[in-house]
Amino acid sequence: MSDKPSIALSIAHLIDALNARFGQACAWLTLFLVLGTAVVVVLRYGFGIGATALQEAVLYAHALVFMGAAAWVLQRNGHVRVDIFYQGFSARRQALVEILGTLFFLLPLCLFLGWASWDYVTNSWSTLEGSSESGGLKFVYLQKSIILVLVVSLVLQGVSDVIKSVLLFTGRLPEPEVKHG
Repeated sequence: MSDKPSIALSIAHLIDALNARFGQACAWLTLFLVLGTAVVVVLRYGFGIGATALQEAVLYAHALVFMGAAAWVLQRNGHVRVDIFYQGFSARRQALVEILGTLFFLLPLCLFLGWASWDYVTNSWSTLEGSSESGGLKFVYLQKSIILVLVVSLVLQGVSDVIKSVLLFTGRLPEPEVKHG
């Protein structure tokens, strides 16, 4: 029975590591967003040259930055939350809030989003949908797939968070040290 928490915790750490690496890689795309947008503006307004493919690449990167890094941000507690009461709770009570919030809000939302977007994404893949703009990128189906990347990564991060919170709540994981300042 003592192996179960360590196996579960190993799974949670693996999920955390995968989401962190993917999120960090997506975060680096912000540099491309800035540079790509600047190039599009200079080409368009400075030289009168349209750069449809670059504009669309910036759009793809924008989607990937926000949807690809969402699970990493969740892992780091970076999402907006109203913690009027939460910050004053004990670690056990915070763990219970995390468990309930994940099971009753995050996971159902992800399942709905996956269900609602499935046909949208698979229809795009079935036709290998490309840009409707001349000179645009031919990979619209990849951009639409980012929605499912969001769903899968958030579900996995939710599972990781529930594992760690259950272990903390049941006393099989030590309470984190309180950081001051």
